[in-house]
Amino acid sequence: MSEPASISMGIAKRYASAIFDLAIEGKSLPELESDVSALAGALADSADLRDLISSPVYTRDEQGAAITAVAQKMGLTSVMANSLALMASKRRLFVVPQLMAALRAMIAEHKGETTAEVASAKALTKAQQTELAKTLKASIGKDVNLNLTVDESLIGGLVVKVGSQMIDTSIKARLNALQNTMKEVG
Repeated sequence: MSEPASISMGIAKRYASAIFDLAIEGKSLPELESDVSALAGALADSADLRDLISSPVYTRDEQGAAITAVAQKMGLTSVMANSLALMASKRRLFVVPQLMAALRAMIAEHKGETTAEVASAKALTKAQQTELAKTLKASIGKDVNLNLTVDESLIGGLVVKVGSQMIDTSIKARLNALQNTMKEVG
């Protein structure tokens, strides 16, 4: 991890820890989970929102007013809205994507779940997702949330990352292994 990414993750984890503790204290963990999903979805869908949180062109006041309006429009809880406003006043909105990831991890750990990063050559059907989650649960012993991405360069198969484990059954990996074997022979 690069140094700026490491610093950003450190900042995000501190904010995430504070927000998570406030949600536990206020017995509002389901609401926090809803906020995280909504905000992560908004970040994925809106280039304007990503620009707002990352652009140095906007002043603190402009960022604060805009993020407060976004939070109000989305119906975010006061804990999340106030945290985002505080982050805007400190010029820390650029860590919101890492904040969402850290909060998701904390919520999952609290619920006894884990997240698996799954890359596939084409989108998985609901039945395939259910079967994969069931298989991973049997292997790991925890409920598994799937974070799905599509990577057409895999050609076929899956790359599954759970914690520090990675299972690569992609055709791309098999072809690379075959290519390396052929280099060793010839």
